Amino acid sequence: MQDSLWRNHSSVTEFILLGFSRDTKINAILFGVFLFLYLITLLGNGLIITLIRMDFRLHTPMYFFLSVLSILDMGYVTTTVPQMLVHLVCEKKTISYMGCVAQMYIFLMLGITESWLFAIMAYDRYVAICHPLRYKVIMSPSLCGSLVAFCGFWGISCALIYTVSAMILPYCGPNEINHFFCEVPAVLKLACADTSLNDQVDFILGFILLLVPLSLIIIVYINIFAAILKIRSTQGRLKAFSTCASHITVVTMFSIPCMVMYMRPGSESSPEEDKKLALFYNVISAFLNPIIYSLRNKDVKRAFLKVLGHDKGSE
Repeated sequence: MQDSLWRNHSSVTEFILLGFSRDTKINAILFGVFLFLYLITLLGNGLIITLIRMDFRLHTPMYFFLSVLSILDMGYVTTTVPQMLVHLVCEKKTISYMGCVAQMYIFLMLGITESWLFAIMAYDRYVAICHPLRYKVIMSPSLCGSLVAFCGFWGISCALIYTVSAMILPYCGPNEINHFFCEVPAVLKLACADTSLNDQVDFILGFILLLVPLSLIIIVYINIFAAILKIRSTQGRLKAFSTCASHITVVTMFSIPCMVMYMRPGSESSPEEDKKLALFYNVISAFLNPIIYSLRNKDVKRAFLKVLGHDKGSE
């Protein structure tokens, strides 16, 4: 019943994901590369979650948000990469209609949640640097939990709007998606109807879900940099800048490709460029986040050494 409601005016029952290449040798190389990236992403983010849970010194708002980011990244890549790996080595590259809907929704939900989480993490850094004496009072466990719930609410609700607006359109054929997963811009190209309204919806939602959090992050960092410049100690300034630089790098890697993908008209997009952009904010970003944001962090390194039994002087 539910399946028939989704496929109200569509004759397509499954889609074919064309992926990157039809050359088996190239696909074999890509399989090895993406398998490596996927496993390291799971290992890196899983390690961060474990260390934060095990070391009481990391039980702070900053590391709480980092652990949530790691969970989102693991879910983000798992939504797309395992299926992509299967399609790289198998001749059959199909996904069912409902499988496509589910993948699209979960991917969007996690991505939108992560977009707003970056803004929350910027606010956390603002409070830590600009109001250090009141940091623990302001960033209470209840507030941190509420902020994460707020991010999740935006992810769940807005992903539903994106998915419904795309999949309510009729799909009569062809059914070949020139992408490695069911992403909205790629799927919309197969619709047997005018998608100009969808372009407007995508732009408006993109503005709310990408530009608004990014604008908040910029405003927060203007205040942070103003506060940092007032710090008399050179070492103190460098430490504050180092913490901010990691967050800015991660946000830039994620937000800019997403804005290019979701805020431009579908007629201006190129399938090959879209695949590269999607790889960047889906696979590469999740792979680099633990390295940029956490594994180079002294507190995380110390927690790791403690687990290995080499942190004898830190107690």
